[in-house]
Parts: sequence; C-alpha cells; structure tokens
Amino acid sequence: MTRANARTPVKLHKNVTLIRTSEPVIAEELLARKSLGRLILARLSETVLLVKPDEADAAVDELRKMGHTPRVAR
Repeated sequence: MTRANARTPVKLHKNVTLIRTSEPVIAEELLARKSLGRLILARLSETVLLVKPDEADAAVDELRKMGHTPRVAR
C-alpha cells in the first residue's frame, strides 16, 4: 500500500466527558461499580475513562455517592 493510499485510523472527539484518575486501580474500582460502569463508554488508558454522551451529570453524582470529590473542568 502506498503512503498516499494508506489510511490512519484516527478519531477526533469534540465535547467529551473524561474521568481521569491518579492511579489505575481507582479506574478499575470505578468500572467495577455497576451504577458507574454503565455510564462509561470506553477506557482510553489505564487512568482515563470516556463517559457516554449526556451522562456527565450522572457520572459526577455516582462519583460523589462513592465518596469521591471530583473536580469538574468545563
């Protein structure tokens, strides 16, 4: 395949909600919690979770119920 014909699998996401944890084990704990896990669309790295569209507020509520104090950046 020539370079001109090669396709690079790249996605650009706009206006997404991410949960970034300080440690991978915390991301594991969040995914294990069914009420929060259903709001997660994908795990992007060991410490970054992609929240489903329109579920940001629900994710913040669930994090608070779990005892976390999320810092929300808009």
